[in-house]
Parts: sequence; structure tokens; C-alpha cells
Amino acid sequence: MGRQGYKVVVGARRVERLTRVAGEEGVALRLDVTDEDSVRDFVREVSKRFGRIDVLVNNAGGALGLNPVEKALDDEWITMWKTNVLGLMWMTRACLPLLRKAKHGHIVNIGSIAGFETYKGGAGYTAVKHAVRAITKTLRLELNGEPIRITEIAPGLVETEFSVVRFHGDRKAARAVYEGLKPLTAEDVADCVLFAVTRPAHVDIDEIVVRPVAQATASVVARKPRRAGH
Repeated sequence: MGRQGYKVVVGARRVERLTRVAGEEGVALRLDVTDEDSVRDFVREVSKRFGRIDVLVNNAGGALGLNPVEKALDDEWITMWKTNVLGLMWMTRACLPLLRKAKHGHIVNIGSIAGFETYKGGAGYTAVKHAVRAITKTLRLELNGEPIRITEIAPGLVETEFSVVRFHGDRKAARAVYEGLKPLTAEDVADCVLFAVTRPAHVDIDEIVVRPVAQATASVVARKPRRAGH
């Protein structure tokens, strides 16, 4: 984004990890989207420094656990809802006044194929990503007539810390998710964001669904067999 002329402002709880993402010209600020006060502080600082927001990328999210509904843990459900849904809504609501100050605003919500598919053990995560999809569609209706574009990007398997977090640090379980296939990378998803936001102002990329070639659905994946001794 920075190479396209945007001033990049990134926010997360672990600010020390944001410097590389922000780049030399960017700004890294602390942000916890599950805390509405933190959201307000972040947006207030952006407003003070820049006066407007051209593009809001709601990227915070994640899954916890893979339990069936009858064995699901309340804390995991609540955390997923606060991170994926309330955080997105709080950020969007707080940023809308600054998006309206831009010549052309753009909201990009990072969803998931779990927003329109389901799988066993995924009720908590599929529920929140279905909610993200519903919020995105609602925003299109509510902001229709304003120069603000709305895009949802729905990735399939992406190898990041997603599975490590889901399995509470169990790296063996996380590796198994991507075993025998070439998953997407964070850069692949970033390319989709960049494509959407750099279209002409009258063009809205409504939705991008992106998966690895080996993935047909959330639960149908072609994996290469493990070689003997591995």
C-alpha cells in the first residue's frame, strides 16, 4: 500500500511486531479491537495526524478451538465474537466520519470462506464469519449513494499464525492443517486487498474469494501423501 502512495497506519496489540508492516514511512500504533476505548484512542490519533481515512482494512480476527457445539468453551466463543464481529463494528463505526472526509473512502473486510461454508467443529468461527459477511452486505445498503466502496475478501487456507492461535500454541496440530498442500500466504491476501483498492473510483470489487488450488471447500482438500520416513 505504501508503494501505491498511501500513508500506512497499522494497529495491533503487539506494536513491536508492526514496524516491518508499517515500513519506514508508515505509522504503528497500539490497538486492541476488543476494547472500545482502545479503538477510540487509535482513531482519535489517526484523526489528529491525518484528518481523514481513505481505506479501512478490518483484518483482526481468528478462530479458537475446534470443538463441536456441545463441547464448546464459552471463553472461546466470546473472544471470537469480540475480535471478529464487535471489533470490526467498533472500528467501522469509529472510522466512518474520517472515511467521509476522504474523496473516495473504502472499507475492506477480511472475511473467510467460513462466512458461507460450514464444517464440523467450526460453529463458533463460521458463525462469526457469517456475521462479517452480513455486516458487509448491510454496509453496502447503508452507504449506497456515498463515495465509499465496500469489499469483502474471503480467503481459504492461509498459512499464518491462524492455526497456532486456534490450537493454543500446539504447533504440531497447526502444521497438520497445511500438510501435503501449498496454502495461501499473507502476501497472497494482501495482493487481493491491493487490487481492490487500486481500481478506478467508480469500480467496486464487491467480493474476492481466494483459495489454494488444492482446496475445493472448507473441508475438501487434496493433500499429497507423506513420503516414507517423513
